[in-house]
Amino acid sequence: MRKLLQILFCYTLLITTVSCKKFLEQPPDNRAVLNSPEKVSQLLGTAYPQANYMAFCESISDNVADKGIGQLDRTNIDPFNFKDVANNQEDSPEFYWNACYKAIAAANQALAVCEKEPEKYAAQKGEALVCRAYAHFMLVTFFSKVYDANTAGSDAGIPYVLKPEKVVFEQYERKTVQYVYDMIEKDLLEGMELIDDKTYGVPRYHFTKAAAYAFASRFYLFKRKYDEVVKYASKVFPNNNVVSILRPWNTEYRILTYNELWSRYAKATEPANLLLVETKSIWARNYIGVRYGLDASKANEILLAPNVTGGTRIFRYQLYTGGTNNYFIPKVNEYFVRESVNAEIGDAYVMVPLFTTEEALFNRAEANVYLNNINDVVADLNAYASTRIYNYSASTHNITASKIRSFYRTSDAQAGALAAVMDFKRAEFVQEGMRWFDLLRYKLPVVHETVDGPKLTLKADDPMRVFQIPDVAKQAGIAQNPR
Repeated sequence: MRKLLQILFCYTLLITTVSCKKFLEQPPDNRAVLNSPEKVSQLLGTAYPQANYMAFCESISDNVADKGIGQLDRTNIDPFNFKDVANNQEDSPEFYWNACYKAIAAANQALAVCEKEPEKYAAQKGEALVCRAYAHFMLVTFFSKVYDANTAGSDAGIPYVLKPEKVVFEQYERKTVQYVYDMIEKDLLEGMELIDDKTYGVPRYHFTKAAAYAFASRFYLFKRKYDEVVKYASKVFPNNNVVSILRPWNTEYRILTYNELWSRYAKATEPANLLLVETKSIWARNYIGVRYGLDASKANEILLAPNVTGGTRIFRYQLYTGGTNNYFIPKVNEYFVRESVNAEIGDAYVMVPLFTTEEALFNRAEANVYLNNINDVVADLNAYASTRIYNYSASTHNITASKIRSFYRTSDAQAGALAAVMDFKRAEFVQEGMRWFDLLRYKLPVVHETVDGPKLTLKADDPMRVFQIPDVAKQAGIAQNPR
């Protein structure tokens, strides 16, 4: 299969070998005949990118430092040094690229069936459309310049694939970022309306309404359509039940052992997890001990420094050390699947929360900053803080616009509120790669200091902010990114 991936740019779930077109159009056996909503739903279980972006996103961000020693892995080394990742294995950008187009292929295969009987397959069509939109969104985010309304019409996008593959060497064109965003929006809006949560056995493994709304809030945040961000993020909390579906860090989580926390963080029963996906990944075994990671200085900067509430963040009590200068929060957990019962080898997997209630809350708060709804921003920050601050007391730890201005030493209420949102969000998702999304959106430079002396700077317009499209994609006519 790995050899096939090096030959093919995109392929469907049903294609298992390279041969003549006539053979490709034949189903391999009766189990692959998609003739019921149940079978299409099973196929859609593979329409989510089963690859992990945490390693390369975290390593390129400002969340990491050079510890001087530690595990050496190309998916950690190369992003830290602002170089193309010389690796196509799990946790690499190339592995993620392939996984996204595999997910898109599954979504398109499902859609081909759904179009024959739209009413019968309405729910499946909804999930497939949103899955297709999501995979393309992640691709354009990592492999194209960040969306900018002024340049999106000329910036190179990624191929938006709309039909199942029936030939081995299909040719594609990148078109523009604007085109990709228009297609994402079309699929997302149409798909959201069709999703039916009642069709899912385990809803957290699929795009439910709530997960799709969270995705929409992220998408529109990138587009800077802030009214839409607030609209969809608020739908994640239909009864304004914010606190009850955030992670209980300062109560239930605080008394868990680190093994219990590892076990719970990415569980389908955790209300904060809106969408989970199984990914082939070794990030769980790497993120603690890699050379470029969370050290004492970064832990203090992100997690332990004083904050606007005047209280101590709960992360102080859930921050652990693993060896010399290795700091971590136990939330990225691995489960290992042996090749057979008696085998000593196998594959490592990580369950990744693709969307959470915390992200939806931060998206809404950030959008409200730009809408100048400062009271709403403060309300969301207080809801969040009430679940994070140890021995939380509303009278003591209540966040106000005045406290924000004082803490950030600014007279600009919006600037202060934005800084507070970004600081809390950075701490919440540390070691999960989410910080990179914000650095992209704001075109913020990233500085990496090294123990050997040289300071590395990734400027706002540096081409290395865009991950390189794999070499094998050139066979499908896809131009690579400039270097």
